[in-house]
Amino acid sequence: MARYSFLTTWVLETPIEPVWDAIYDTDAWPAWWPGVTRVDELVPRGEGGVGGVSRFTFRSRLPYDLTFEMRSTRVERPRLMEGVASGELAGVGLWRFFSSGAATAVVYEWDVETTARWMNAFAPIARPLFAWNHDHVMRSGGEGLARLLGARLLASG
Repeated sequence: MARYSFLTTWVLETPIEPVWDAIYDTDAWPAWWPGVTRVDELVPRGEGGVGGVSRFTFRSRLPYDLTFEMRSTRVERPRLMEGVASGELAGVGLWRFFSSGAATAVVYEWDVETTARWMNAFAPIARPLFAWNHDHVMRSGGEGLARLLGARLLASG
């Protein structure tokens, strides 16, 4: 397996609550996040938002889909969401939310391994391309979230 660690930050000119609500509502991601082609809830979230399982399918500029399941393991509204991924990607994703006045920063930490045989075979030469593709998906997500909320995206990276 090939291991990847990504860190993405979005800063939006809007309060924290609408940002939290949009990201927490994963079923609605395909409506505003280019690259998220499908989200299927497999197990509803339990008390406090924990224990739910959803299947996500992403597609970006490269001609392949990535599908994985994410189980919510920790939710601290409106500051933190964590989940464990399995499927074509396996690892941990952690959303953190910070607010200062009229701006909200969203930081996403994504530590995963690829499990698809073809991705692992190509990883030694395609790693920069896979990272570029991830960055594109995340940048598109920040832009889509800003559009959804009618907010300015102050930073994305």
